Amino acid sequence: MNRTYSMMKNKAPLLYFLFVILFLAGCSGTNKIPKDELLYTGAKIKIEGNEPSKKERKALKTELEPLIRPKPNSSFLGLRPKLFFYNLAGQPKKEKGFRYWLRTKVGEPPVLYSKVDLEYNKSVLQNYSENNGYFNTKTIADSTRSGKKAKVTYTVTPNKRYFIREVKFPQDSSAIASIVRKTKRRSLLKTGEPYSLEVIKTERERIDARLKEKGFYYFNPDYLLVQVDSTVADHQVDLIVKLKTDSPKLSKLQYKINNVVVYPNYSINSDNVSTSSDSIVKYKDFTIIDSENLFKPSIFDRALYFKKGDYYNRTNHNLSLNRLVNLGTFKFVKNQFKVADTIGNYLDAYYYLTPLPKKSIRVEVLAKTNSANYTGTELNLNWSNRNVFKGAEQLTISAFGGVEVQVSGQNNGFNVYRVGTEASLIWPRLIAPFKFESSSGFVPKTKATLGYEFQNRTKLYSLQTFKGSFGYLWKENERKEHLLNVTEITFASPQNVTPLYQEQIAANASLEKVIEKQLIFGPTYSYTFTNTMQKRKKHTFYYKGSIDLAGNVTGLVSGANIKSADTVKVFNVPFSQFIKIENEFRHYLKLTEDSQLASRIIVGAGFAYGNSNEMPFIKQFFNGGTNSIRAFRARSIGPGSFDGSTDANTFLPDQSGDLKLEFNTEYRAKIYGLVKGALFLDAGNIWLLKENPDKPGAKFSKDFINEIAVGVGAGLRFDFSFLVLRTDLAFPIRKPYLPDGNRWVLDKVSLGNSSWRNDNLVFNLAIGYPF
Repeated sequence: MNRTYSMMKNKAPLLYFLFVILFLAGCSGTNKIPKDELLYTGAKIKIEGNEPSKKERKALKTELEPLIRPKPNSSFLGLRPKLFFYNLAGQPKKEKGFRYWLRTKVGEPPVLYSKVDLEYNKSVLQNYSENNGYFNTKTIADSTRSGKKAKVTYTVTPNKRYFIREVKFPQDSSAIASIVRKTKRRSLLKTGEPYSLEVIKTERERIDARLKEKGFYYFNPDYLLVQVDSTVADHQVDLIVKLKTDSPKLSKLQYKINNVVVYPNYSINSDNVSTSSDSIVKYKDFTIIDSENLFKPSIFDRALYFKKGDYYNRTNHNLSLNRLVNLGTFKFVKNQFKVADTIGNYLDAYYYLTPLPKKSIRVEVLAKTNSANYTGTELNLNWSNRNVFKGAEQLTISAFGGVEVQVSGQNNGFNVYRVGTEASLIWPRLIAPFKFESSSGFVPKTKATLGYEFQNRTKLYSLQTFKGSFGYLWKENERKEHLLNVTEITFASPQNVTPLYQEQIAANASLEKVIEKQLIFGPTYSYTFTNTMQKRKKHTFYYKGSIDLAGNVTGLVSGANIKSADTVKVFNVPFSQFIKIENEFRHYLKLTEDSQLASRIIVGAGFAYGNSNEMPFIKQFFNGGTNSIRAFRARSIGPGSFDGSTDANTFLPDQSGDLKLEFNTEYRAKIYGLVKGALFLDAGNIWLLKENPDKPGAKFSKDFINEIAVGVGAGLRFDFSFLVLRTDLAFPIRKPYLPDGNRWVLDKVSLGNSSWRNDNLVFNLAIGYPF
């Protein structure tokens, strides 16, 4: 038996070698190619001739390569694993199961040489070259065979490139020619630039867009002609912009708006609309036909930009449609323009609006977990009225209840129960003593909210919180948004404080802040900019800046700004005075179609003054958790080098601070199908502005960089389109609470050690991306 084992051991390398050879042979993909077929392995482009410069030849080659069809089977180091799995799966008997999935999802069928159209590819390459100024280009194609494989070489011989010498615009005296001529200053056709058919097409669209802004509703780019004269000079062209003589008469007419007719209760399934006299309402320049009197006419005056006598323009056309949709009241918005019957060169505008159901109810059941090992569920019940006062106002009343339980860890048994309600009312206008005009497609809104929450932390305390706010929301455009709460009020009152929590307060006085009665009121403002919706851009950004001014006016009136021994109270509760500023900046770098590098920086500061010695606990900053530094449990980091862990017999309190600094970066890439992967690094901490004897090392100092916590990890994201389920596994590599000089713990990482994993690995389960 020993001898047999020894022989097998000696032959093992040979067996492995044979297995690798067989695998590589399978990956080549030629073993199952039909008898009279060849596997197409791709194409090569050669640019010959000395007329274009070396730089031009290189650029032209780069532009031509993606145009060739079909694309060969994907390969890696000369192997074709997808084709291998396609062949391995064979022909499945039914359209489901593992074999079907392996063949259709993991594998890909062979790309055969018989599917390659040489003449078509030649014409594509030649047309592209000539459309970009390389006139009279010659293209040939040649294929070569090697065993069961075939590849193609396309040889492109371009002539010297043509450049634009002069651009001429229409010179006649017609209104349309005059407007076309005035667009010349912003023309995309520029002297000295290379000839490009694509730029000519774009220029026609640019001129058409300009004409649409000047009332030429029936014009389109096809009615413009750009003639090319290549005889004017050596490898130069003149471009002559003309209006086609056979274009329709309507396209040359400049139209104004006549009647604006609105049907606010239109059924998309029926073309019949009521026109009885009792259903027609005249309001300013509008005619509203609403037999059920569902909406106040004034909402259409605010939403529609067209007024009688205005020239038609596409900007107002689109803004009006966007505003009607943005009201949130209509399911479908349809628009139509017709030439007026009673007056020349005028258009009647019709708006057909299909309302959403006025009232609706929604029930949501949520499951959640976080890195503090709390898991739980929440039930939300929402009732909405989308037109409560007939002015497209939206009233929402919600009730919620939930429980969070820690299944393991030091907070096991300290369960959290929440129940509450909130009412919000949104008006599609600004209710203010001043007049506000917005030229964006987004309706400015006024929002008022009122809410109550009861939270019970078993074995510790209960907390009642009342909230209210009144403010304005408006968007300049799809990238810029403003939110101004004229006042935002929070009143928190503790109840049922247990002896256990009182004992903890005696040991750590800072815990008393959590259960203090708090009255916070004052204005808040935030500004958001983002261009992340522009998917084609390589660099996209997101920025949000906010400021919270609590008790500033009341402090001036009451004299609380002048420091005295007495604390000023409102309704027998000291009101908070502070300034809080927070900035969040994100950058997204697109690496490929399926990968990106996402980074975020958060900087925040809060300063208490006047009537307050410290920032209110609920307004302070926190760090750690599923959307923060994922290698540490939620709200556990800092402040500074302070170690917030306590004995195993007690709970772990949340750590808060007056200053916050956080940095995150994450590499995201598609793995397969809906599964995406990520590698990430998180760093940051919080600090106090003042010394706290109960939290040594918590004050911000010039050595703050030495107190940064750092964590790394990896995760999976399951993108189901309607939601993203995220799983992250992280561990710390720098612990700020360790003695100075020993805070980097990268050398102590031991993934194979169960004790190390138990103490350091943190699993996060969440919905959506962290940023």
